[in-house]
Amino acid sequence: MIWLVVFLFLLILLRVPIAFALGFVSIVGIFISDPGLLTNVARKVFTGIDNFTLVAVPLFILAGEIMTKGGISKRLIDFSKTVVGPLPGGLAMVVVLASVFFSALTGTAIAAAAAIGGMMIPAMDKEGYDKRFSASLVATSATIGPIIPPSIVLILFGVIAGVSIGDLFIAGVIPGLLMGIGLMGYSFYVGKKEGYRSSDRRATLKEVVIGAKDAILALIMPVIIIGGIVSGIFTPTESGVIAVVYALIIGMFVYREISIKDLWPIILDTARTTSAIVFLIGTASLFIWFLSYNRIPNQLIELMGSASENTLILLLIINIVLLIAGTFIDTISAVSIFTPLFLPLVLGAGIDPIHFGIILAVNLTIGMVTPPLGVCLFVTSSIAKITVPKMFKYLIPQVIILIFVLLIITYVPQIVLYPVSLFQ
Repeated sequence: MIWLVVFLFLLILLRVPIAFALGFVSIVGIFISDPGLLTNVARKVFTGIDNFTLVAVPLFILAGEIMTKGGISKRLIDFSKTVVGPLPGGLAMVVVLASVFFSALTGTAIAAAAAIGGMMIPAMDKEGYDKRFSASLVATSATIGPIIPPSIVLILFGVIAGVSIGDLFIAGVIPGLLMGIGLMGYSFYVGKKEGYRSSDRRATLKEVVIGAKDAILALIMPVIIIGGIVSGIFTPTESGVIAVVYALIIGMFVYREISIKDLWPIILDTARTTSAIVFLIGTASLFIWFLSYNRIPNQLIELMGSASENTLILLLIINIVLLIAGTFIDTISAVSIFTPLFLPLVLGAGIDPIHFGIILAVNLTIGMVTPPLGVCLFVTSSIAKITVPKMFKYLIPQVIILIFVLLIITYVPQIVLYPVSLFQ
């Protein structure tokens, strides 16, 4: 039956929508192994989406849409400018810092790339920055989005793997910050080398405080969400409700940049995105059940032989597979496919599922800036009005930095697990 997994990837390469590919392969496999089980198909799909935790997905998507259009991104960028703007490569460092802040609000890479890129790429162009550098940096900085909580990718992994979403959120903080620090260091290096320096003078402490005051309502939101989950005041799903209500209050009544008439398009966009994700989760649940019923993960373990027992080699193989898969499979789909495939191997090797979840997320977000899929690259290239291949000169060193961070969190698991242990 393991040949059906190969057939699945063949369908993906042929550009069949992944939700349909998962469903088709599962149904074909069930028909071949035991046609009588076809009566379970609809029930398994429904059971997969009948999960209260999944309500958090549309809620965080909705909160992110409201924040993007509610003026929050502009204030985060302005605050970032007061902190690092005058340094060599200052505007580039603003991009990274703003992405870290924005990631803690929306949890999605595409939203960060579009919102920050729309503001910063033209601003960097005026300051004389190379468009190839600007576009590639916005794209790679946006990958921090699915790592720093709240993260839709981590929510989906938590549901599929049956692990604590609160623990995953805590575990994602340091890896996300390491990605940001690495990209800021590269920005400083390029700024120094190319002579990119903002004309702005260094901000005084008073100006930093004023800037923080203007952005404070946006900056404290992640504290409210993570703090509430960790303290047990509300669940990850309930935190999504808090995020939506908070975003509405700030966007409509404090910043006053969205009105009631703006909400309908936002809700429609959220519904379209959510429906695609939910359908994918449903067919992925059928696929997971099919894998378990036919003991395909066990066949995969036998196929790998002694490599599945060596933690270092197993993690290396998983990283290579995920990095390659991320180049042509979107992040949400890849989580649905590879979590059930690799989780039994990971647990058998004694690897913590929280650690594996962060490794999975970082791998797949790197895929968002690697061709041919590289959705963030296409977002920023369209804003900068350049082709994706022109970005490679600066993109390649940035991707190497992200892979280096990936290797650190892969082979030094305490970076991921120690913060979780502090809250248990």
